[in-house]
Amino acid sequence: MARPILLTNARIVDPARGLDSPGAVVVSDGRIVAAGPEAHNHGVPEGWEVVDCTGKTIIPGLVDMRVFVGEPGAEHLETLETASRAAAAGGVTTIVTMPDTDPVIDDPALVDFVLRRATHNALVHVHPMAAISKGLKGDELSEFGLLKDAGAVAFSEGRKSLRSAQVMRNALTYARDFDALIVHHTQDADLARAGVMNAGEVATRLGLPGIPREAETIMLDRDLRLAKLTRGRYHAAQLSCADSIAVLRQAKENGVGVTAGAAIAHLALNEGDIGSYRTFFKMSPPLRSEDDRQAMVAALADGTLDVIVSGHDPQDVEGKRQPFAEAADGAVGLETLLSVGLRLVHSGEVPLIRLIEAMATTPARLLGLPVGTLRPGAPADLAIVDLDKPWVVKEESLHSRSKNTCFEGARLTGRVVRTLVAGKTVYPYGEGQRN
Repeated sequence: MARPILLTNARIVDPARGLDSPGAVVVSDGRIVAAGPEAHNHGVPEGWEVVDCTGKTIIPGLVDMRVFVGEPGAEHLETLETASRAAAAGGVTTIVTMPDTDPVIDDPALVDFVLRRATHNALVHVHPMAAISKGLKGDELSEFGLLKDAGAVAFSEGRKSLRSAQVMRNALTYARDFDALIVHHTQDADLARAGVMNAGEVATRLGLPGIPREAETIMLDRDLRLAKLTRGRYHAAQLSCADSIAVLRQAKENGVGVTAGAAIAHLALNEGDIGSYRTFFKMSPPLRSEDDRQAMVAALADGTLDVIVSGHDPQDVEGKRQPFAEAADGAVGLETLLSVGLRLVHSGEVPLIRLIEAMATTPARLLGLPVGTLRPGAPADLAIVDLDKPWVVKEESLHSRSKNTCFEGARLTGRVVRTLVAGKTVYPYGEGQRN
């Protein structure tokens, strides 16, 4: 049995308890015994592992509720094992995988397959989302009850959006009966058509077809109205523009119980970063204008945006080494999620406790998982972070099997130095470290 651990002389941040203060964390039998100023009262019994965390901050392990993994069907892009290593290095202790694999996760046996593979191969907790519709074809609904019983934590169409408003209405109604969460990518396929980046002056200058903001906002508005009609649990997966924030804010003010997330890329980058057709910046939804980015950050700070995700979407060299219009969408992000988010903290735009709430506490609550907090009794999933440690993102240093990061060469301040899952160290910075 592992020795109890005392992590002492740290700054403890636990949004679930509104806690941000000096203190310690006591871990025993895979669970949090105490966390905060009172943790020092336990003393240091003989045989305990004591870790001096002076200058470090301890946060709940992050819960990333939008991770694309190639397993099953595209293991050359990413496996559960490699994704979990990237997650551990980024302080992410729970990843939620998307159903658009090959085969699609729309059957209880496939949910069980993912869970069993993760049990044997992953360093962090893995929970699959199942498909809303069978085969992601957008017509016949999956068996929500059976899939939830098998272990699916929510339902999504992954990168796709449901075209039919009636099917979405049925899905929300059906999900309500099982207290299940619908997580939806909001992009109208007809409006997006052949667009490859944000519609606007930059797209015109680059000679690339654009995706209007309306492709996202109209779909979001439809979904929010259906959520109000059905009283189903609805979460917009990845918003990207100011117009969507306005629609979301209005729905919340009207009492509609909905939530929404944003990928860290849309909070840190804008369409100008595409520069000279840099395909690592091609994603769905596309990077928007600087005004949109600022509106997203403001919405995060005031709580309109609920969740931050990595949007981790590994692509191989062949998929990205193409002309911009033909390159695959997506970028990896598990390993850089927290460090990039800390840019917003260092700039004074978002308090640290709010950032961690959006990356850990709220996603855990939405998914009904007993993590995302340092509350006594909770699983000892946590990250020790040096908020002031500078580092440079290097492609060859990433743990993900695919290397398509849009933060290649970025100078970041703050990184995870140790990650624990159920009290076990799964990432020790400095041991076998490649950067």
